[in-house]
Amino acid sequence: MQKDKLKNYLHLHLLVFIAGFTAILGELISINAVPLVWYRMVIATILMLLFIKFRKINISISFKTFVKFAIAGIIIALHWITFFESIKQSNISIALAMFSTGAFFASLIEPIFFKRKIVWYEILFGILIIFGVILITKAELQYINGIILGISAALFSTLFAVINGKFVKRYSASVISIYEFISGVFFISMFIIFFGEGFSFEFFNLSGSDWTYLFILASICTAYAFIAAVHVMKYISPYTVVLSYNLEPIYGIVLAIILFPQKEKMSTEFYIGVVIIISTVILNGILKNSNKLKRRVS
Repeated sequence: MQKDKLKNYLHLHLLVFIAGFTAILGELISINAVPLVWYRMVIATILMLLFIKFRKINISISFKTFVKFAIAGIIIALHWITFFESIKQSNISIALAMFSTGAFFASLIEPIFFKRKIVWYEILFGILIIFGVILITKAELQYINGIILGISAALFSTLFAVINGKFVKRYSASVISIYEFISGVFFISMFIIFFGEGFSFEFFNLSGSDWTYLFILASICTAYAFIAAVHVMKYISPYTVVLSYNLEPIYGIVLAIILFPQKEKMSTEFYIGVVIIISTVILNGILKNSNKLKRRVS
């Protein structure tokens, strides 16, 4: 039993590492954010369809449910586009630091969706996170576009997480993901056709390295990560899962510094801001879990 728990805990941290490595792939892939996310979702959709067929999973849903999944699919597509564009406009460290502000947005969005009161320490933590962002912005003003896009990515990610939180209670990860990905692909395709350069020969003329990195991104970092995360949550408490995923920016930034030392070298104020934001996010998770335990005991 203890061995299985350790196995699942190590599996969880592998998933967190994979999440952090996604940003590295965003830097390595040379194409722009919109086609990058299109390829990611198309390849992941194909792999998930193969998985669903192999496992003979029933994916029939009502039209009303499909519309809900479609909205979530558009939101996750927007999250990935803004996140990868943040990397393109600045660097990995900026994108991941701003992505950590999702905890602040969650403190504002969750009370609306779940009709609960705003907790006092969430307001305090929100102020601390804003202070960390201001510190980073002042120190790295040349990356202002990347900072704005990174914050936008955090907002879309939080919206997606809150919406998906309701879906998971009723549907399997495979059913949710396949419809969200198909909707995301359709949304980005329409954008490329009407506002982009269309699906020209150049669009599909990618380098061998780009194809390799895209396949890793779509298979390991998307299709596998989505399904495996749900599997791990069956054996590990949601608190441990959420708290562990807060380490994603740390893994990603450390990897970025090792792999791209020149581009990822930031000011002292940046790292102070990052420590403030990530420490606040982790402390928020610890306090929330502590309050849940107190409620159970009482």
